[in-house]
Amino acid sequence: MPNSISESQLRYMEFIHRENDDRHHTNTEDMYQYDLLRLGDDRAVEESRKMFSSDLPGHLSDDELRNFKYRFVASIALASRAAISGGLDSERALNISDLFIQRMDRLSSVEDVKELHAEMFAFYVGEMKALGKKNVFSKPVTVCIDYIYNHLHEPIRVADLAALVDLNESYLSTLFKKETGRTISDYVLSKRLEAAENMLKFSNFPYAEIGAILAFSSQSHFIRTFKKATGLTPREYRNKYFVATPPDDPSREFIPK
Repeated sequence: MPNSISESQLRYMEFIHRENDDRHHTNTEDMYQYDLLRLGDDRAVEESRKMFSSDLPGHLSDDELRNFKYRFVASIALASRAAISGGLDSERALNISDLFIQRMDRLSSVEDVKELHAEMFAFYVGEMKALGKKNVFSKPVTVCIDYIYNHLHEPIRVADLAALVDLNESYLSTLFKKETGRTISDYVLSKRLEAAENMLKFSNFPYAEIGAILAFSSQSHFIRTFKKATGLTPREYRNKYFVATPPDDPSREFIPK
């Protein structure tokens, strides 16, 4: 079968982009919004608004409305995959995608498509938030998870959590493991490593400072633990995934509060 797109067509498009000083978003720029979605982070919605209205995604049609509809379909395909990779049931994620595409297909203005795109992101973020709490059936464990998320920059002891929810340490540890499938220490470590990955991607903090911010006992402990979990040292991870962002862009900071 002959190629449907010729090499000359590709070369011509590259030439046009160079002449117009134009480019597409880089993969890391584009995937930032989907990383936030996967984590159930509300900032995904605003990031998606910015990216969807950007001039960089590419020219897909001479008709402006059709151009945005094509972009919507491409975006929701990635959004649904991000949700699935974050643990959302694949059939549910794809059914959501189908329903939003059906709604999009009936729209007749670019602004309506943009608003639906933001609504779609917000819907998936809500799904991921609900998923994160799906297996937490008791108030004590929910309180502990919220506390852990907001105190990753401090040492977190089982005794402190037990006092917070007024339970015996042993009972809380058993309850937490039963409902989350992980010990408290394993859960805390996983959240610290998740935060470290995001800080390495989206901030300029030195490795030692990231380790200190996230309450690792030493730089060597941080490096050793991070490599064991990801297969990469913090330096290697940043070299591979770093997204350059302006220093005055607080929306891309992942410092635990």
